[in-house]
Amino acid sequence: MSHRTVPVDTEKMPPGIPYIISNEAAERFSYYGMRTILVVFMAKYLWLMDGKGGTAMSNTQATEHYHTFAAFVYLTPLFGALLSDIFLGKYRTIIWLSIVYCLGHAALACMGMYGNSGWWLFAGLAMICLGSGGIKPCVSAHVGDQFGSRNSHLLSRIYNWFYFSINLGSFVSTLLTPWLLEWYGPHWAFGVPGVLMAIATVMFWMGRNKFVHVPPAGRKFFDELFSREGGMALAKLIPLFLFIAAFWALYDQTGSSWVFQAAQMDLDFLGATWLESQIQAVNPILILTFIPLFTFVIYPAVDKVFKLTPLRKIGIGFFLMVATFGLSAVIQGWIDGGAKPSIGWQFAAYVLITASEIMVSIVGLEFAYTQAPKTMKSMIMSLYLLSVFVGNYFTAGINHYIQIPSAAATQFADHVAMLPKDWQKEARNVVLPGYDGFPATDSDPAPGLDDFQAKLDSGAITELTIPGQPAYQNAAGIIEGLARKQDDKLPAVGSVPDLGKDPWDNAIRYEIVDATSFRLISDGPDRKSGTQWDQGVTVKIAKPAGEKKESWLDSIQPQKTWLQSRKEALGIPEVKAVATTTYTAAAFSGGQTKLQGASYFRFFTWLMLGTTVLYIPFALAYRPKTYLQTESDADRFTLPPGEP
Repeated sequence: MSHRTVPVDTEKMPPGIPYIISNEAAERFSYYGMRTILVVFMAKYLWLMDGKGGTAMSNTQATEHYHTFAAFVYLTPLFGALLSDIFLGKYRTIIWLSIVYCLGHAALACMGMYGNSGWWLFAGLAMICLGSGGIKPCVSAHVGDQFGSRNSHLLSRIYNWFYFSINLGSFVSTLLTPWLLEWYGPHWAFGVPGVLMAIATVMFWMGRNKFVHVPPAGRKFFDELFSREGGMALAKLIPLFLFIAAFWALYDQTGSSWVFQAAQMDLDFLGATWLESQIQAVNPILILTFIPLFTFVIYPAVDKVFKLTPLRKIGIGFFLMVATFGLSAVIQGWIDGGAKPSIGWQFAAYVLITASEIMVSIVGLEFAYTQAPKTMKSMIMSLYLLSVFVGNYFTAGINHYIQIPSAAATQFADHVAMLPKDWQKEARNVVLPGYDGFPATDSDPAPGLDDFQAKLDSGAITELTIPGQPAYQNAAGIIEGLARKQDDKLPAVGSVPDLGKDPWDNAIRYEIVDATSFRLISDGPDRKSGTQWDQGVTVKIAKPAGEKKESWLDSIQPQKTWLQSRKEALGIPEVKAVATTTYTAAAFSGGQTKLQGASYFRFFTWLMLGTTVLYIPFALAYRPKTYLQTESDADRFTLPPGEP
């Protein structure tokens, strides 16, 4: 069947728009539903999917993997754009890669059913990277292709509605999937978004006869790419996209570092108790509110006194992002001091970051499309999305760099490599050689005492003993005594007395993790701070649970969370409610980060501020040039045979 290759000559909305908008809402439900729970799943659930063997990821490791995935989702748009602009066209590229996308969700839903869950996770995320990323530049460019010169004045409005559909799907899934993960487990939590992706694919196919199908340009793509005009467009836009990459390095942490920050806050707010990953739902609901507010109220009002060009909007958005992470650093500073601030403060941060998103992401998307030469629309959109890859890959790299490995865990892995394959069947005690590499030598801090001793069960260290552990436990007792005198509120770091020394004559330091945990740490046998040999104990404070609030959800959710049921089935002891406040210490060796607490958020605040300052002269020097499809472009294309 032959399809239109140029827009309908009308001043009204194009007929294919409803299919694109409804498809986008369902597709975004599937993507954000999966991504919302990904970091929590990796940190808390993945290690239990194949039994109780292995060790849970640290928050920093989960953050690194999350941003690596988010980065590659925005690298594959380059592949999708080339496939679309040169070979298949946007429609066929979207249809075929959507099928790959569906298979990725199916792989995630299969974790724990067959084979190794780690491989299912990798395969599922890889296919979602290819599917979701591959269709991104095609979908956003496909929207613009539906408009011609007579209705181009509606382009800004439809990109706002396009973004509206994205956030409607995101809002529903961000509330639903964390609840599914908490009560019904990963299979439902990853399976439901997969079903929505299948629905999105069918809905897009249903609109095939309504769309404008701009055919691939073939060789003409390269002619324009290497033309003076194409080169000038790239030369102007690529620096802009690099500036926007810094925005994404911060923005996408709402799904990682902000989730872990929320877990340290008081989650009772607005008459409800939130799950830490559900807080992300604030962003799409604010988007739904802010899009009409900015479009019809704020922009027109400001434009009367200050000309709001797209580049100026982006610059203002950058400043708002600086303020956003500055507030996050303040919140984390309170947590580092032992407070448990209300999650309402993070809600306030979401107001700022959403305003920033409106002025950077939406405006940047529309601006990138209008500045792209006509045969390079998908290509330019993919380069815009590549800014998200650069930003997330940078954040993943930072989180990789700041991780401090655990000396005990490393030596344990070396020990495992020498054992027979079926050793996990036995619980055992293991002696690890420690700093000098030899067990029970004269260099050990006490005769006959090795650096590490570990109790193992089913392949995981269940308890670690470090040299001189009684000294750390004595220090923990001092902190506990001070805390109990003030209703179990942790004392300020500068107010504690001398806590003694470790076996190598290093001072034992007191650090607050959050309102319910602290650590006692020293430099260890290498006498250097911030290495894998730093050791000590982490103390967690468990307080009696308050009276459970009744909820309408009680009638539709199980009595136990999925994690509680899973641990019970695997014979893993679950932390039970306590009658009185208890302090429980666990030893560690390394495993911390070089950039902890508020300093982590301050680093990204300064990064964004520096980017904003450098952006100003670039924006002043930029000269825009707009390209849109018109009726006169019809003879530039030939429709490929056999298009569905």
